Amino acid sequence: MFLAAAIVFGILIFLLSLMFPSTATLERSGSIDAPVSAVYARISNLETWQAWNPWDPGYLHTGNILQQYSKPATGLGAWFTWSNTVGSEESGRVEIVSADSTKGIVYNMTHPSMKPVKGFIELKPTADGKGTAIQWRLETKVGMTPWWKLRGFMMDRMYGASMEEGLNKLRTLSEKD
Repeated sequence: MFLAAAIVFGILIFLLSLMFPSTATLERSGSIDAPVSAVYARISNLETWQAWNPWDPGYLHTGNILQQYSKPATGLGAWFTWSNTVGSEESGRVEIVSADSTKGIVYNMTHPSMKPVKGFIELKPTADGKGTAIQWRLETKVGMTPWWKLRGFMMDRMYGASMEEGLNKLRTLSEKD
């Protein structure tokens, strides 16, 4: 009886998960009182991500992360990898796959415990031409597995505050230069 109930419950969860999209998106936008060129200099240089990007492994400065950067670590083709030096085999990679100093960057991020993520940081001048309008978007294909679809559905609730924190730090750093 218990086994039959568990099977029926599993089937219901799977059928319910079919209603969720197979691609998850997280997005935030804002404006920065700094020229596009200043903001682009920060987002296109992967070595500066530790100062503003909450998903950069060096952001928390724990000292347990080994990061390696391409030379140069900026612009199209730039990449960095990371690995945890204490206790786990956690590692990952970020690579800039598109870069335009007037429009922003596109990057790919891979991590063993996540689906691959494509990141978009789009820039354009504000209406007055003095600042930068920024849109940061993450997309991941979660597939058909109910667990991943539910996680994708909850992506905004789970990670939205971190993305806002990153944009606020990027704004602060860009505006003080």
